Amino acid sequence: MKYDLIEEAQKAIDYIEDNIDEDLSFETIAKKAYMSSFYFQRIFSILCGCTLGEYIRNRRLTLSGIALSFSHEKVIDVAYKYLYKNPESFTRAFFKFHGILPSAAKKDGSQLKSFPKMVLTDNKKEKIIMDYKIVQCDAFKVAEKRKTFTMKDGENLREIPKFWTKCNQDGTCDSLCKLADGEVLKNCLLGMCYGDGCLEEFVYSIGVTNSGKKPLPKSFNLTEIPSATWAVFTARGKMPESVQGLWKDIYSSFFPSSGFVQSMDIDFEVYPMGDINSDSYETEIWIPVKKRDA
Repeated sequence: MKYDLIEEAQKAIDYIEDNIDEDLSFETIAKKAYMSSFYFQRIFSILCGCTLGEYIRNRRLTLSGIALSFSHEKVIDVAYKYLYKNPESFTRAFFKFHGILPSAAKKDGSQLKSFPKMVLTDNKKEKIIMDYKIVQCDAFKVAEKRKTFTMKDGENLREIPKFWTKCNQDGTCDSLCKLADGEVLKNCLLGMCYGDGCLEEFVYSIGVTNSGKKPLPKSFNLTEIPSATWAVFTARGKMPESVQGLWKDIYSSFFPSSGFVQSMDIDFEVYPMGDINSDSYETEIWIPVKKRDA
């Protein structure tokens, strides 16, 4: 049986819906799609436009509104049903989402919001033509500035751009460029993402390929990237829109139909020197792959 990423991700979403009033573990959800928690959360965010935690929270608040408007359930009972620790925290979340208090939702004509169940589109039917190349690459070293981020509530989407801004402003990127003496991906900055396979936290770094022949400043790490087969994709256009759109196409179109799966919880973006605001700027995404089991 062939593995279809979209179909398996949908099974995980269906599992969420079937158990929305239970204590949901991200790791258990991810297993329904045969993925690590880290990998599934990344793919979910790319495909669905929100984090896994946001999706679960918004669906529970949607169903809470329905429960209060179409039944005689008490606010406290609905709060506990959808796993809020107390009525106060439920009221705050409900008001933030719906714009009214839970008690007001019980009145006729109350205006409520609905966040629908996610149904992933099979983009294979859209016949997206994607250019890519397969690169066999020996192990190489990266000199990098590392930082740990979390995917909770989309923190990584906000904080990683700030990390880049800080490293550009404080001279870190300039210092890294002076250390770029590796044979692979010369004259480029790399945005490296390292998954741990299960936790929400992950390491992200800004780096350059490095020979490892000279000592590095204490603030930098030297990391060896294992030998791998890489699928390489090119995004053309202004950053970050061009690369964000490419990530979505990779997971919604390429992986479901290509016969490849990601082989390691490592991937990176390649940023050549140039104007990232130019319509002609080119960025690469490198993802380690292996042939999918038949």
